[in-house]
Amino acid sequence: MDRFESMAVFVATVDKGSLRAAADAFGMSAPMAGKHIRHLEERLGARLLTRTTRRQSLTEIGQAYLDQCRVILEQVRAAESCTQALRSTARGKLRINAPVTFGSVMLAPVLTQFLTQNPEVQVELTLNDRVIDLVDEGVDAAIRIGLLADSSLVARPLKPYGMVICAAPSYLLRMGTPQRPDDLVDHQCLGFTHWSRKGGWTLGRSDTPPRGWPVSRFQSNNGLALRMAALEGFGIVMQSSVMLNGDVAAGRLVEILQDHRPPPHPMHLIYPKDRQPVPKLSRFVDFMLAHFGV
Repeated sequence: MDRFESMAVFVATVDKGSLRAAADAFGMSAPMAGKHIRHLEERLGARLLTRTTRRQSLTEIGQAYLDQCRVILEQVRAAESCTQALRSTARGKLRINAPVTFGSVMLAPVLTQFLTQNPEVQVELTLNDRVIDLVDEGVDAAIRIGLLADSSLVARPLKPYGMVICAAPSYLLRMGTPQRPDDLVDHQCLGFTHWSRKGGWTLGRSDTPPRGWPVSRFQSNNGLALRMAALEGFGIVMQSSVMLNGDVAAGRLVEILQDHRPPPHPMHLIYPKDRQPVPKLSRFVDFMLAHFGV
């Protein structure tokens, strides 16, 4: 038998003064209500109620148990009420993970709009370029760039993540402007360490220079650091258009090799499956698709 239901029947029996009244309140027969009481007494190994033909009274153990039942049942009601509230209104903390560049340049500014539209939601945004386990790290949703591994997560496609190749005017004046990928072997190409594990700089398959890619003297796991090195005129940077378009528009960087841009990377919003997703996550998914969806 359900222990919480048995507790509730026991409390109702005391409050209403009889098993029959408690049974009526729960829509069950009086014998069934009596079984709930006996179930508790058997578990406890003690009598809870002393019953006669005219009245019933609590034993000493019954009184102590009654007080605890009231506390427990109230906690259960509070927990259920809280759950129902979270299911009906967008509220609570939303934990989001995103790549550093997209998260800082594109996502963070629009998240302020999301928070304004949903005043009872709090957002915790973590930025890194590693693939995390959403469940292990307690993350509600994440943005992933690149091909997705097979998983049980829901994946909603976002606009592809484009790349550009740029250099500062001072660098091009000093070193010349590459006209084709093969020219890059004679230039200072700034290296992203995540690419280094996969063989370094790559463009399209047909754009691999016959002489191979140069070894990058300056490498970083952070695209913003590579951008700063490029702005200083140290070398050629290949990073997201999200990061570099502003510098190109302002003339601080010049885009080169436009016809040899790497293919855009697929980008997805992922989150765990839930038959009834809570409103804070549903609202965020709709918000992301409205701003960055394909």
